[in-house]
Amino acid sequence: MVKRPPSALRDFLTSEAGGAVLLMAAAAMAMLFANLPAAAGHFYHAFIHAGIGPELQPSLGRMTVHLWVNDGLMAIFFLLVGLEIKREMIDGGLSTWERRRLPFIAAAAGMVAPACLYLAVVAGQPRLSSGWAIPAATDIAFAIGVVALLGRRVPASLKLMLTAIAIVDDMGAVAIIALAYTQGIDLPALAGAAAVLLLMWGLNRLGVRRLAPYLLAFAALWYFTLLSGVHATVSGVLTAMFIPIKPSPGAPDAADSPLHRLEHAVHPWSAYLIVPLFGFVNAGVPLDGAALGALLAPLPLGVAVGLFLGKQIGIFGGIWLADRWRIAERPAGASWAQIYGMALLCGIGFTMSLFIGALAFPGSAELVEQAKIGILAGSLLSAVAGYLVLRSARRI
Repeated sequence: MVKRPPSALRDFLTSEAGGAVLLMAAAAMAMLFANLPAAAGHFYHAFIHAGIGPELQPSLGRMTVHLWVNDGLMAIFFLLVGLEIKREMIDGGLSTWERRRLPFIAAAAGMVAPACLYLAVVAGQPRLSSGWAIPAATDIAFAIGVVALLGRRVPASLKLMLTAIAIVDDMGAVAIIALAYTQGIDLPALAGAAAVLLLMWGLNRLGVRRLAPYLLAFAALWYFTLLSGVHATVSGVLTAMFIPIKPSPGAPDAADSPLHRLEHAVHPWSAYLIVPLFGFVNAGVPLDGAALGALLAPLPLGVAVGLFLGKQIGIFGGIWLADRWRIAERPAGASWAQIYGMALLCGIGFTMSLFIGALAFPGSAELVEQAKIGILAGSLLSAVAGYLVLRSARRI
């Protein structure tokens, strides 16, 4: 008999929780380096902007550590995101419309409300409007990490709902990156990317189940996407859509399913290396008096308000209305106080928000730094408030 790998959901929850600890440590280390005396702080910035490769895209310039992480390694992270989306849509918690209904409603409301609040705060300043999507994303690693600290205080149904909402949220974030933050399309490169996608479609139709051809195609697709002007990380999600899957509903993952094998192989690298490394090269924000005072400036305030207030209003409100109007039932065994605590945790937007923040203000390091301050403030408030609410909420 072939021994099957463990449940993808258990593997996902445990790896994300463990990875969250590393992500927190990496972010804290980045902030420490960025706030050390001048020589040490200079070393940190010199390291992340060190040139270590050729110029692949004229608008990007020479490849640096920062670019390799954000445009290269994060494509692998988005490959994992795409694999999780496909698995959940075909073989998991989002495989039927009844299961999809509540997470889709909650995630949609949880993206619209933060964007609206952000735009309300920065109203009258057109140059800041491009940051509307920064508070719209949820960092599942941090959110699951906080839930892990609470143990059995959080019912299993709520953990599943949080995971489902975050996955749908990721779908929305990928669509936003592809549609809203694409500048200057290179048509020949886009045609090359389309040809690679057609090749992967052909491999899928021919029943090719070896992963090697798909991974080689992924590398080619990443390169053409980078040249095309569409953000290179989108290539990861597009590749995942063509990885074959063998459904195994109600059972552990099929050992001979290419998608499940690739997902289990990529998970540890993403959780324990790629995401923490991303946090390290992106979270270094100087926290001097001027930076803390800038928290009340429109951009960081809009981001913080969007994450802390927008997420909880959108997600909790969406679930409450769906239950009240009998569109979908709230998670079984979860009280309204626990659901509110989960909605607060969805305001932790660290990884995705930092990623979108860098795309929203290209060429403006000052605005990117301001966005980081708002992201850190909103995410920290959401994490602490969500933890306290879930810890004190009574079980049903």
